[in-house]
Amino acid sequence: MGVTTFTQEFQSPIAPIRLFKALIVDSKSLIPKLLPQFVESVDLLQGDGGAGSIEQVNFTKGSPFEFVKHRIDELDKENMVCKYTMIEGDTLGEKLDSISYEIKFEESNEGCICKMTTNYHGIGEFVVKEEDIKAGKESATGIYKKVEAHLIQNPNLYA
Repeated sequence: MGVTTFTQEFQSPIAPIRLFKALIVDSKSLIPKLLPQFVESVDLLQGDGGAGSIEQVNFTKGSPFEFVKHRIDELDKENMVCKYTMIEGDTLGEKLDSISYEIKFEESNEGCICKMTTNYHGIGEFVVKEEDIKAGKESATGIYKKVEAHLIQNPNLYA
């Protein structure tokens, strides 16, 4: 099984703890509200939302994907780090076994730097190329920007 790793960073004027709470801790309720045209719901299937929990993201009708399931591998609220793995869903296709993510929120002079490391675990000898994941990276950026705009408009939210 081949593993391909990509990293990306987002700079934000929002305090790291606010972004962490919005994007990670409360994403189950916030993301469907902010992106109802894409995400129908996020359901907790197993656990309490912490490490070992399984969440299912259900996409809206007409979306190219039906759902994905994530396993929360680590949720460190003190250090604002979340590690989770996409373990099931049609976005994996027939060439990926899983996708693991590590997201860190760090303080910066301008507010926050969000660092994401993504590991694509291919089936057999399959290796992911950067152009294969362009849409996924753009989608992640879009979600971050939507949440950031919401937090700017609501300065007391998650404060």
